[in-house]
Amino acid sequence: MDSLNNTQYFKTVQEPKLEIGEVIELVYNALVEKGYNPVNQIIGYIMSGDPTYITSHKNARKLITKVERDELIEEALTYYINNKFK
Repeated sequence: MDSLNNTQYFKTVQEPKLEIGEVIELVYNALVEKGYNPVNQIIGYIMSGDPTYITSHKNARKLITKVERDELIEEALTYYINNKFK
């Protein structure tokens, strides 16, 4: 009964913050491992916002939904431009 009078502490473990490029890479690899076409699946997710385009394998769905879809497009386009035209 004495424990009801004491404040209980609860600690959560913070997940490490991943860069957008790292998220794309992890999701890509998870999709490949499951036999999906990763480009088609990621585009389907970006266009529709439907997270079921992304496998839950290796927490890929959870990872990609933490990133805004416009940020995914920005990252991909920036990477393409920097590698294609420079």
